[in-house]
Amino acid sequence: MIPPSRTVSLLALGAICLAGCSSEETTQQQLKPLTLMEQASTVAKSDDGYTVTWAAVLANGNPWHFGEHVVATVVGKDAGGREVFRTDQPLDAVPPGGSLTFTGHGVATAKPAKVSVAYRPAQWRPAARVPSSFRPFPVSRVQTLRQKDGSYLVTGYVANPYQLPASSLVVSALLRDGAGKLLGGGSAFVDDVQAGRPPRFILTVAGLPPGTRVAKTEVTARTWGSTARPYEELAMGGAVPLHTVKPTTEPFETDRGSQVSSPSAE
Repeated sequence: MIPPSRTVSLLALGAICLAGCSSEETTQQQLKPLTLMEQASTVAKSDDGYTVTWAAVLANGNPWHFGEHVVATVVGKDAGGREVFRTDQPLDAVPPGGSLTFTGHGVATAKPAKVSVAYRPAQWRPAARVPSSFRPFPVSRVQTLRQKDGSYLVTGYVANPYQLPASSLVVSALLRDGAGKLLGGGSAFVDDVQAGRPPRFILTVAGLPPGTRVAKTEVTARTWGSTARPYEELAMGGAVPLHTVKPTTEPFETDRGSQVSSPSAE
């Protein structure tokens, strides 16, 4: 027989567990799913069959949670609706209130008439820092050069706004036409990105149809990995101060604070 005091304790513990589980489930239900903002794909004849390339953008509307362990599924179907291509692509973590640009390519034995990109639901994890701590990686001096084979070479530099070095970053480029429509994209890796020493990146965007006119290139950089850990470790280490040069002018003799001089009354 269980003593009454122990029975009460067990009931209280069970109530606490149920309340905690209920609260966690409610939080998960309130989170918004990732949104596939846009996608583009191309199919080109190759020696092995048909090369399928794709580019897409996922958005995270939750300002306090990372979307982790996301997997994209790319499916190609022929004119008769028969599936001729399928591949799963593990994606990097999607930052809170941010977006994820991803690209990829594969080979199909038969020519797909239509290619679609979907994704599996993310696993959510609360961010270890406030969203403002996750600063973007600045990209500069971007150049887009069309090659003789119809591909595009994208080059530039990516900087690290954090004090700790980033072991590996993924740089992705999206090409758009004059109306802003997504045409395609490509990605590349850069390693050991240290503050104050921005490395150069080089990537290729291939497979665009002949006659394609590129009007704009968008380049973003992100940490590599299916979890938020690499990004959070950088944020926990602190950001590089924006102003690092000591002022050369003499300080004011008197700090006037917020006082504002007013004209004297006549």
